[in-house]
Amino acid sequence: MANYVIIENRKIRIAIVGCGRISKNHFGSIDKHMGNLELVAVCENDKAVLEKHQQQYKVPGYSQMEAMLEAEQVDVVALCTPSGIHADQAAIAASYGVNVMTEKPMATRWQDGVRMVKACDNAAVRLFVVKQNRRNSTLQLLKRAIEEKRFGKIHMVSLNVFWTRPQEYYDQAKWRGTWEFDGGAFMNQASHYVDLLDWLIGPVDKVHAMMSTTRDIEVEDTGVLNIRWRNGTLGSMNVTMLTYPKNLEGSISILGENGTVRVGGVAVNDIQHWEFAEEKDYDQQIKDANYETTSVYGFGHPLYYNNVIDVLRGKCEPETDGREGLKSLELLIAAYLSARDGKTVSLPLEY
Repeated sequence: MANYVIIENRKIRIAIVGCGRISKNHFGSIDKHMGNLELVAVCENDKAVLEKHQQQYKVPGYSQMEAMLEAEQVDVVALCTPSGIHADQAAIAASYGVNVMTEKPMATRWQDGVRMVKACDNAAVRLFVVKQNRRNSTLQLLKRAIEEKRFGKIHMVSLNVFWTRPQEYYDQAKWRGTWEFDGGAFMNQASHYVDLLDWLIGPVDKVHAMMSTTRDIEVEDTGVLNIRWRNGTLGSMNVTMLTYPKNLEGSISILGENGTVRVGGVAVNDIQHWEFAEEKDYDQQIKDANYETTSVYGFGHPLYYNNVIDVLRGKCEPETDGREGLKSLELLIAAYLSARDGKTVSLPLEY
């Protein structure tokens, strides 16, 4: 077991690396946890964006991560940068003895994901992979029902991610829509739904995928994935970023011998069907668990930060560490190999 440094009797010093689209969820989470967290620096390679965030949050700004880590006392960095550079940045942070929290996906290549885990292990620092959807109230209830085996044998699982990303979205930055830095609809936009395949149902046995591209990008914007789990459950996942005219649905349906549940809405935020052979007291919480959201990110980031803080305080273990992050990355790589080669791919992958 690594001998992790426990931070007590002071605020945890955090720095944000990358001030783009997702970073606002991290700035907001830090603000909600100001009793435990102190934002000490920001890092961003766009000068105008950097200056804006420096002024807004009144902290030093850096264009180079190494320069920031040299100059500032940082306990943990939040990587909100393009996915393809997470591995290099995690390795740099680890070399400075700094804990790492990375946005999804943790990496775009399997080897990079493994490299991140090893770098943090060797430096005895934590690697957190953000999976904020797991903290959504709707999915917490669903997870509880599965753990209590209320479904009996689960026969079929269906996930839909029907969102829209117009060409202007991809044109915002050169890295968007590239294999090297971004990944496609499965790896980027729908990666939290891929995470649900293992987290909710269990280890996957094999997958078969087909994918297509309509936008002017390298990667897929549409795809279908058939899944067989080791427990015999069958399922499918349908993903597209071409929905007209706006995001329509992010859903999961589970059909079992003793239960049927559908969690829908734009981002699994609305329990639309909840029926089991045996009722439980918390079934009355269903309506309270549903929530309105204008964002596909939901409201899970501040809840995810709860666990990060508790882990760094030495109070508990990470809910989603690097090894947990590798599970969905392996599924993603298997799906891409299947689509490329036109064949069924078995897990675990052999390298």
